[in-house]
Amino acid sequence: MKHSHLFLFLLSFILSAVLSTSLSAQGGPQLYNMNFDSWNKSGGVWWLYEKDAPAARKIWDTANPGLAKLGINSTTPEYDHVAVSGPGKAAARIESRKVPFAFVAGNVFSGKFVRLVDLAGVETCLGVPFTARPKGLSGYYHYQPRTVNHTDRDHEAMKGKTDQALIEVLLMDWDKPYRQVSTENGFLDSDTDPHIIGRARVIVSRSTSGYVHFEVPFEYRSSKAPRYVTVAITSSRYGGFGTGATGSVLYVDEFEFKY
Repeated sequence: MKHSHLFLFLLSFILSAVLSTSLSAQGGPQLYNMNFDSWNKSGGVWWLYEKDAPAARKIWDTANPGLAKLGINSTTPEYDHVAVSGPGKAAARIESRKVPFAFVAGNVFSGKFVRLVDLAGVETCLGVPFTARPKGLSGYYHYQPRTVNHTDRDHEAMKGKTDQALIEVLLMDWDKPYRQVSTENGFLDSDTDPHIIGRARVIVSRSTSGYVHFEVPFEYRSSKAPRYVTVAITSSRYGGFGTGATGSVLYVDEFEFKY
């Protein structure tokens, strides 16, 4: 009987670990749903996890919770145009949109969308627990940018230029997820923030004819072990500043940490 209890305990422990991360063939931890296969729609919002998913799997968020009140989802599943085909495969389709009160860049990030702030800003909590130090990030993207038609004062020089997409992963030593309120503390500066241990980044500045495979290394600034990771993906690199192009679309698929 004791052995049975021990087996059940170990099984429960293993299943709990699998819910929060998975192991790649190379033995390193991955975030849940980095392949962007799992989706469900509830309350008019597209979410990047299956229906009735446990809390440990709800690690991805988007601007959808704020936009759904307007009948809009800027990030949606894509089932036909995927980088790797097969049963149950999907990609993320991310589109920059003009809504009645603002220009909104499509995005996906690991963390939590909290609320819109006075129709001019957004509050988010960035980061999910993660303690590994991967060597790189790989995946696929397909970018269809438009000409920048929205800017703030600081980015007026970008008007008329081709939009850019951004894929960025930050490994951080914060004690808790980073609370970001765009109208109060601005946006996290990944070039200078002292809590960033490592970064992997891809800036996409041109249109692609289809999916492009990428693999980018992490650049480490410290020998510390991280506590949190933020994966941020956007169809308009400067969308947080109200700058980008209506209709720029970024597809992403099959992300993986390399060890």
